[in-house]
Amino acid sequence: MKKEEKEEMLKKRISELESINDQLLAEMQYLDKLLKQVGFEEGLTTLKLAAQELLEHQKDHDL
Repeated sequence: MKKEEKEEMLKKRISELESINDQLLAEMQYLDKLLKQVGFEEGLTTLKLAAQELLEHQKDHDL
């Protein structure tokens, strides 16, 4: 493969990854907004903490 072809392939892949990243960021922002609307004060952060607490509680009761 020629250097130019490889560079073009890499540029295309970077563009694809940037697009995926943009989509994921938009989804996370939307999810964060929804979580705040339903009562998770800090959105994803609060949901993450709640999930960790539930798992810890479940682990403690399984012992």
